[in-house]
Amino acid sequence: MTNDLEAIRVLVVDDEQDIRVGSERILGRLGFIVLQAGSGEEALKILQKDRVSIVLLDLKMPGMDGLEVLSRIRESYNAILVIVITGYATVEIATEAMKQGAYDFISKPFEPDQLRIIVNRASEKIRLTRETKKLEEDRKRTLSDLDTEKSRIHTIVESLPDGVLVTNAKGQVVLMNPAFKQLMGLDPDLNPGNPIGDYLPDKDLCKLVMETSQGKYVDYEDIPDYELALSAQKYLLARAKPVLGEKKECLGAVVNFVDITTMKVLDRLKSEFVAKVSHELRSPLSTIHEQLAVVLQELIGEGSAQEQRILSRAKEKTRGLISLIGDLLDLSRIEEGLICRAPEPVRFDEQLKNIVDFLKPQADGKGQSLNLEFPKGPLPLLTADPIALESIFGNLITNAINYTQEGGEIKIVVDLAGINLRVKVIDNGFGIADKHLEKIFERFYRVKDEKTRFITGTGLGLPIVKGLLDSMGGFISVESAPGKGSVFTVLLPGEIPAEGR
Repeated sequence: MTNDLEAIRVLVVDDEQDIRVGSERILGRLGFIVLQAGSGEEALKILQKDRVSIVLLDLKMPGMDGLEVLSRIRESYNAILVIVITGYATVEIATEAMKQGAYDFISKPFEPDQLRIIVNRASEKIRLTRETKKLEEDRKRTLSDLDTEKSRIHTIVESLPDGVLVTNAKGQVVLMNPAFKQLMGLDPDLNPGNPIGDYLPDKDLCKLVMETSQGKYVDYEDIPDYELALSAQKYLLARAKPVLGEKKECLGAVVNFVDITTMKVLDRLKSEFVAKVSHELRSPLSTIHEQLAVVLQELIGEGSAQEQRILSRAKEKTRGLISLIGDLLDLSRIEEGLICRAPEPVRFDEQLKNIVDFLKPQADGKGQSLNLEFPKGPLPLLTADPIALESIFGNLITNAINYTQEGGEIKIVVDLAGINLRVKVIDNGFGIADKHLEKIFERFYRVKDEKTRFITGTGLGLPIVKGLLDSMGGFISVESAPGKGSVFTVLLPGEIPAEGR
């Protein structure tokens, strides 16, 4: 028997003990809990104490008869199923019992199978009733939980300081919070339900949100951030993410809007400050550098070695300061997006060869070999800012020359990685310890040891390289070991030639 049947209690009410005992023996084997009562009065007392689900009730008993007991049960215990037992199985008696609420009847004398069938049928009705009640309670609880959860989510979204916009798969707005309306200057009473274009003034942003809503982007990392300029004094940053269902299907998109006006103002002030200070410093430093060069030239053959060494060191330091100013300006332009804004078709092999030719005298001065290798086949098309490419590879090759001992070897190897260009700047110089590798792209970070402490530098060359590559959609990595040299690998996004498309 199931646990539901084990919990069902059956009360047998009959003045004949043999009927009560026989019924208990038959039903007990089926897993029912069976109680006995020899009269109507005793049955009512038992019902007050025990939770009974089925009553087998004899209609003909001395004292209180079965119909009166049935009437009292119906008044106080409406859920109990009553099966009447009668030795007079006439249609009139059965009809009267049914009218008063009896579930079924069985005639004396009855066979065990008859009793089993009729009680099992009653117990199945009880089981189904219980399950229906439980399902209804679960449904009410679920609806209540959903309503509560919906209320909580709505309250959270409404109270967020950032703007939140939610769309469905068709690009219709289904939810927006007050912060979004305020950021966009919309009517506070404006309701959702319209296409995204009715709420956002920027067509490109609407296109991005629509594509996200329709599941174009599989990976969250593929979705670009979008800067929205509402005016010259107000800037927003929008980040869109798809809303996925249980089967990973796209149900729409949620877009977060952050006011970045203050950040933009600070960036502009910082850039203006860097540019002004750099301009004010570069002119006098350049003058000092030129004057030191003149003085050193005049001291040749006349001044002491110590004087020449001091002035040479001063000239080197001023040159380092001038280089630092140039690097700071480059970083400022990268952050403002002023570099890499005008990409154009580039003959990369010619440009890289020109950079190497320009730096070769510097390598020759240290007795170093500087070689350039290209693949045999044609290079893919490259569209980029030539000035940015010059800065990237000028910095990398200059670093290789500076951090390689006299008589060392430097090699630039160009090959293909799919349709992309891969450039390796390889040297057998001083190398970099593992503990420094994760930090060399940080601003002003320089590796200083006994071999490198006298090398002049700003610590901004590699951050500039990485910033430029990030803005171009490129990539840079480094492998190095102390005493064995370094390999800087640059990956540049190429294009499929027109004849191969």
